Amino acid sequence: MNDNDDIRPSPEALLKLAQAEEVTAELGRLKVFLGYAAGVGKTYAMLEAARKRKTDGREVVVGYVESHGRSETDALLEGLEVLPRRQVQYLGVTLPEMDVDAILARKPQIVLVDELAHTNAPGARHEKRWQDVEELLEDGIDVYTTVNIQHFESLNDVVTQITGIVVRETVPDRLLDLAFEIKLIDIPPEDLLQRLHEGKIYIPDQAVKAIDKFFRPGNLMALRELSLRRTAARVDDQMRAYMETQSIAGPWPTAERLLVCVSGSPYSEKLIRATCRLAEELKGQWFTVYIETPTDSHHVRENREHIWRDLRLAESLGGQVASVTATDITDAVMQYATQHNITKIVMGKPTRRRWRKIFQTPIVDRIIRRSGAIDVVIVSFEPDKSADVATVHRLRTPRELRGYAASLVLVSAATVLCELLRPFLAPTNMVMFYLLAVVVAAVRLSRKAAMATSILGVLAFDFFFIPPRMTFAVADTQYLLTFLGLFVVGAVISTLVARSKERAEVMRSREVQTASLYYLSRDLAASADITAVLTAVVRNVEEALNARVVILLPEGERLDIMAASEGFELGTKEQAVADWSFRNNHPAGRATDTLVSADLIYLPLQTPASVLGVMGIKLTSEQDYHSQENRRLLDAFSTQAAMAMERIQFSHQAEQTQILQARENLERALLNSISHDLRSPLSTVTGVLTSLKEEGAHLGDSARRELLDTACSEAERLNRFVGNLLDMTRIEAGAVKLNLEPCDVQELVGCVLAVLESRSDTRKVSFKMLPVMPLVPMDLVLMIQVLVNLLENSLKYSPPGSPIEIIAATDSSWLTIEVADRGPGVPEHDLKRVFDKFYRIPVPEGAGGTGLGLSICKGIVEAHSGRITAENRAGGGLSIVVRLPLRGQNL
Repeated sequence: MNDNDDIRPSPEALLKLAQAEEVTAELGRLKVFLGYAAGVGKTYAMLEAARKRKTDGREVVVGYVESHGRSETDALLEGLEVLPRRQVQYLGVTLPEMDVDAILARKPQIVLVDELAHTNAPGARHEKRWQDVEELLEDGIDVYTTVNIQHFESLNDVVTQITGIVVRETVPDRLLDLAFEIKLIDIPPEDLLQRLHEGKIYIPDQAVKAIDKFFRPGNLMALRELSLRRTAARVDDQMRAYMETQSIAGPWPTAERLLVCVSGSPYSEKLIRATCRLAEELKGQWFTVYIETPTDSHHVRENREHIWRDLRLAESLGGQVASVTATDITDAVMQYATQHNITKIVMGKPTRRRWRKIFQTPIVDRIIRRSGAIDVVIVSFEPDKSADVATVHRLRTPRELRGYAASLVLVSAATVLCELLRPFLAPTNMVMFYLLAVVVAAVRLSRKAAMATSILGVLAFDFFFIPPRMTFAVADTQYLLTFLGLFVVGAVISTLVARSKERAEVMRSREVQTASLYYLSRDLAASADITAVLTAVVRNVEEALNARVVILLPEGERLDIMAASEGFELGTKEQAVADWSFRNNHPAGRATDTLVSADLIYLPLQTPASVLGVMGIKLTSEQDYHSQENRRLLDAFSTQAAMAMERIQFSHQAEQTQILQARENLERALLNSISHDLRSPLSTVTGVLTSLKEEGAHLGDSARRELLDTACSEAERLNRFVGNLLDMTRIEAGAVKLNLEPCDVQELVGCVLAVLESRSDTRKVSFKMLPVMPLVPMDLVLMIQVLVNLLENSLKYSPPGSPIEIIAATDSSWLTIEVADRGPGVPEHDLKRVFDKFYRIPVPEGAGGTGLGLSICKGIVEAHSGRITAENRAGGGLSIVVRLPLRGQNL
């Protein structure tokens, strides 16, 4: 046996390969022409490859190619279909951009898109061209594109460090990972510089500036190495994937899971990119978390845009993003790391001054001390002067200055009070007034203000009340202990009170969110249809976020507004954004990465199975759009709304299933009834006719007459059965048309008794009515059928010789006709079912029926706007009461 036969791909590897193939099968294929600088020939190589594909019979169009006036590039464009560009007006200038809608409508096999990192003009659907490319790929169109290595997001800070130039136009690394082929376009830096001097890349003036600032030999060599390394890493990934799926033995490393924390500082972006590169090198998964604490609430309001941008950057680089609210950052980080099985925590080197470490241990040190088996990676950065300036500016916000001023006022008030009481109190007792000032500052102001109050209190106490007065000198050294006690107690009080306030704020915030979700869940649980669900969602979002809301659901090929805030309407542009969000199952609009010029943010109402609609929200201010709490709450609202809508759909489907099941049961009962009640009279009639045919000549007159009477009786029974079926079908179809005429009740009962004269079995049928009764509007023929069915039912179920009663009476509005017998009656639990189709209770031997008679009676009576009920009689028997309205009795 060959040893290789025992080496099979693992199920996990095969599943991973199948999932990857399933994803790529639904998308178009991306081919990236990668270079390390402008002028290496990326566009030229892309056009050459496109012409070869066209020669092979592929349909190739040019979506956007910039030739920069180069004749050799223009020559390659000849013969290729070039789609017109979309003209975008911005600040009075017309800017040509790629027309995504035209490409989607044309739907070629391959489209050429130059300059992947390009930033679209304001007002375009997407902010970046790479987002346009993603949409084309999702529509199944293959894309050929060009890009330089310095534009990839994870390398942004590395390129800045190499070249000294910050690259603003960046592309997520996931596009490079998504590409099915990367073609490295490489020429020696010397040849590139020669082309630059010859004017083949930039015009002479621009070429001189480019050589001075970017196209330096050292820069080009470093960028070339980056492109080669990145391409080699891609080849290595493909080799590893092949080895894994083919079960080729190799040293497989254990998967790493990295965690990086962001705070909105200027170093957060660099830290995120460093973590991304480290995760790629380790072939691991990485997470980004933001810990929001109540003490940072004011700082968050000022830097909310920075934090939001950091989280979006991490998400675009392929990291999983989370936001956690907690009172202690260290506890939250370690708890998150434990829950997500993190193996490495990436942090920046502390930038605090040494003297501040005396009062508070840096977070890095605290996490290292508690990390246990988790590795902590410390990343160093060059000092950023702009960061220091921003920090100083943040420390001198007007709110904090007002807090320090209030601290000074409190200390001054305590000093004045102590001065007034100085003749009556010893200096040591005056300490309590300064402690009271610290408590007031901690409760009403902030922790920093309380600490300032404590320090100022010590200084004021020493200066004004400790001998020698009006100096900071201390004659009695024992007061030094008093100063220390005053400061320590003040610091402890301010810290404890501040922490209590922080916890209270966290609890209050969580309570508000929990209450909002509870109210929404309660309203959704009570909603019985889609309209009620949408109304509940709109009302709760309005109350929770003080927002304007609109919900759009698909109606055919377009989205229609199904619920909205009062007086709130959408323009054509906003509806187009909502439509894009629905069709692409992706958030769009304000504070997203797509169609950011919209006035609202649009969230798809999605379930695991499908997208049910779109919810648009207009918040009060720009900061509200970037609030993590608001986004979490909106995501929860949209999820609950989608689940409630899905529940209504499932409920409707279940209801339809029950109806189908009831219909199947009805059809089964009908077939069972027909198989017996239709076959029996047919068998009897067939038997009589056969006997007459074969033995007719030998039968006497009385025997033939008896056979014919039997056949006629069974034929009448069959006719009644078929008639009942037809009547029931007409009633259910709503095809019963009443011919209302004023009728005499006595005439009605007389016609009924005449019909039943031959079938009454010499049974006594009594009729009682008031001496004078009005004419009642009814369909005489149908009401005769009702009473005939009721009397036949009584004849069938009551003992032979027992009386049957018909009682008619009227009141101010109703005619009442009661048919009563002395039979066994009906079990109490079956009284409501006697009018159901095909329902029959056990009948005496020899009696039969279809179970449709009383159902037909109910349908006819209700068509008259009347009611029919059944109840057991005292002493035995059943009474069926028919009530008809007396409207129009004077006609």
